[in-house]
Amino acid sequence: MAEPDVVAAPAPSPAPSVVQEPPAEPAKPVDFTFTGELEQGGWMRGDLGPGQWTARLGEEEIEVDPDGLFFAAFDRDSPSTLVFEATSGNLVYAKEVIKVAPRDWDIEYVDVALRPRSSSESFMKKRRPELDAIWDARLKKTGSEGWKQSFIWPATGRISGRFGSQRVYRGEPGSYHSGLDIAGGSGTTYVAPADGVVVLAERDFSLEGQLLIIDHGQGLNSAFLHSSELFVREGDRVQQGQPLGRIGSSGRATGPHLHWSLKWKNFRLDPLLFLPPQP
Repeated sequence: MAEPDVVAAPAPSPAPSVVQEPPAEPAKPVDFTFTGELEQGGWMRGDLGPGQWTARLGEEEIEVDPDGLFFAAFDRDSPSTLVFEATSGNLVYAKEVIKVAPRDWDIEYVDVALRPRSSSESFMKKRRPELDAIWDARLKKTGSEGWKQSFIWPATGRISGRFGSQRVYRGEPGSYHSGLDIAGGSGTTYVAPADGVVVLAERDFSLEGQLLIIDHGQGLNSAFLHSSELFVREGDRVQQGQPLGRIGSSGRATGPHLHWSLKWKNFRLDPLLFLPPQP
């Protein structure tokens, strides 16, 4: 019987060589600097240096200009610490815990029940478009750089209402006062506290009366309520110190005063923390 053919097994292929990738270079921390009023209702300005930056303060995204400059702020009820983080690409170049000082707000406790607020459908038919217009105005990005400036007083006079003050009705908190009230006298001219662009100029809102909103850039805007006259129109660019209107009592107001409110994104801020002592 013939012997079966013997087929030699193929020689095993050599194992592929493993190329070791060099470890990625860790991000080198940038010389991150900032100043501001680090307390509830306050603000901060910072400098990351030139670059393509993505930054956050807590959950809020921060706009950073090409020079690495930015603005951020703290809500009236901000927590005591927030993490600031700046990245470029996928690398973290700056990370710091920002300590936010608490405030002793002017809280008045009253022994009466909070009256539920209800509005008629006829009122809300007018009010809803007003609220939409205010919301849309505050979303506009104009490229203004007023946020870089040291703010000035829009008007001077007795402070008749302070930011953050609040009543508590038998344990149930009412809404807090969202701005600074300046009793500067009926008909007194008020001016722009910083450069900006007019994003809303309305003359007959239900609660605000003659309402003016100025965008200062980077999500920061001013609103002026209850004017008796407005000197500017939507789209106008205004400079710090430029007359904007006259103090009045239009809308729902108990007397002539300038109600000035400041917002960064959806955070309400204390205007007094942007100002020098009143002259």
